[in-house]
Amino acid sequence: MTAKKYDVLALGELLIDFTENAISEQGNPLFEANPGGAPCNVLAMLNKLGKKTAFMGKVGQDQFGIMMKNLLNEIGISTEGLYIDEDVRTTLAFVHTAPDGDRDFAFYRNPGADMMLTASEVKEEMIKESKIFHFGTLSMTHEGVREATKRALQIAKDNGLLISLDPNLRPPLWKSLEEAKEQMLFAMGQCDIVKISDDEVLFLSGCETVEEGAMWLRERYGNIRLMLTTLGKEGSVAYYGDLKVQAEPFLNPDTIETTGAGDTFCACVLSYVLEHGLDGLTEENLKEMLIFANGASSLITTKRGALKVMPEKQEVEAYISGR
Repeated sequence: MTAKKYDVLALGELLIDFTENAISEQGNPLFEANPGGAPCNVLAMLNKLGKKTAFMGKVGQDQFGIMMKNLLNEIGISTEGLYIDEDVRTTLAFVHTAPDGDRDFAFYRNPGADMMLTASEVKEEMIKESKIFHFGTLSMTHEGVREATKRALQIAKDNGLLISLDPNLRPPLWKSLEEAKEQMLFAMGQCDIVKISDDEVLFLSGCETVEEGAMWLRERYGNIRLMLTTLGKEGSVAYYGDLKVQAEPFLNPDTIETTGAGDTFCACVLSYVLEHGLDGLTEENLKEMLIFANGASSLITTKRGALKVMPEKQEVEAYISGR
């Protein structure tokens, strides 16, 4: 890919994930304030892999917003496109973790600062100076930020960027599941690369199996050149041209929670595409990509939060080689 200021620019939410960390002496849950937000989690892992990244979004003029801006600067994610809203607070999410590591979310976002990004605040030059534009659909739940997302998408398409999507369904944030499906399917029609979970495949396609759903999405959206389906404890699958490649998961007995696993996986895929391109990928390429992404996403499940604790490349390589 040609030289640009940024390898990946992501637009979306930057928030605080309050994750259960312990139980107090009184028997109450204790929560840890972990910086998060799926698009920024992706950027954090990309930085660990040596890529240049930038974030576009909005946080509040409060302790959490300032903390996160300082953190992004500290870890090397450009905040050139990050706005501070004086009137609306930073979005918060409380994460309940089940015994198997799965999660349930309660959002404090009515409104939250991430919803307040407007189309006029989208910085065109930042997008033009990027190779990949990455987004999710939490920035499409409300009209104002939805228009900002669509404007950024159009600029990216007009300037030949690769477009990456993580649909990232969070039902509580939508007025209805019908609206969620409509906007998520719109987003599917805009991207070159999509990382999608098995549950999201079933939700969007209405099919009874993930395989049928993946085929339905690929037939409907010919724009998608590379589709990655994550299957939780069953590993992951890459669909590319006529190829379908599956890789087994790295099940870790030290798993605490799964926050950030999909974002870590997505970042590894984007890093691989940046290094190898999106043309002429072979079965061996796809297998190599999936194994690394599975290993990295397994490692992140052994830590609380995601943005601050992404694994180093050497750590992932050692983990994979010691399988």
